[in-house]
Amino acid sequence: MSHVMAEFLGTMILIILGGGVCANCTLAKSKGQNGGWLLITAGWAFAVGLPAYIFGGISGAHFNPAVTIGLAIAGKFPVGEIGGYIVAQMLGAIVGAAIVWLAYLPHWAETEDKAGKLGVFATAPAIRNLPANVLTEAIATFVLVFVILGMGTVKAADGIGTIIVTALIWGLGASLGGPTGYAMNPARDLGPRIAHAILPIAGKGDSDWSYSWVPVVGPIIGGIVAAILFKMVF
Repeated sequence: MSHVMAEFLGTMILIILGGGVCANCTLAKSKGQNGGWLLITAGWAFAVGLPAYIFGGISGAHFNPAVTIGLAIAGKFPVGEIGGYIVAQMLGAIVGAAIVWLAYLPHWAETEDKAGKLGVFATAPAIRNLPANVLTEAIATFVLVFVILGMGTVKAADGIGTIIVTALIWGLGASLGGPTGYAMNPARDLGPRIAHAILPIAGKGDSDWSYSWVPVVGPIIGGIVAAILFKMVF
C-alpha cells in the first residue's frame, strides 16, 4: 500500500468514527442522543488512535495537513510529498463525511437543529470571536504537533506511541476543546464542511463559510510554531 493511499484511508476512518460520534450524540432519535462532551472527546480520541495504529507504519499516520507541514518544517518529512499527503487527507475526509451521512440517513430529516447537523461535519465556536478562535486552534494544534515531534525523541515499545496519541487527543478535547470544538486539523474540518455543502442532507442550513478559514489557518499556524520551537529545543 502506498503512503498516499494509507493517508486517504486513515483520514476516511478518522472522520467516519469522529463524525459518527458527533452524529450519534446530536441527531434526533439516535440511541446516543445527548451523550455529551465526554463521549464525543472519547470518540474522537479513538477515531485518531485506531487508524494511527493500522497505518502508522506505512505513512506515519499524519491524517492532518498541520502535522504534515509541521513535520516537514522540523525536517522529519520530505517537503516534496506534502502536496500528495494533503490531497489524500482532504479526499479521505470528504468521503468519510459522506459515509457518516449515509450511516445516519433517516435521522437528518428527524433533526430540526440546522447548526447541530453542521456540527456533525464541521466545528463552530462557542463564542464567535475570530481572532480568539484562531488563537485557540493554534494553541491546541501547537500542543498536538509538539508532542508528536517529541515522541520521536523517545524510544518506546511498539504500540505505545498510538496509546499516547489517543490519550493526547482525548486530553486536548477535554482541556482545550470547549472554545472552538478543537478541529486542530484543516482536513478534518474543511473536508466534511465541503461534504455538508454538496450532500443532499435533509433540512440542512448553510455551511458557515465565513468561519471555515479559522480551523484551517489556526492549526497551520500552531503546527508551524511547534515545529520551529521543536528545532530550537531539540
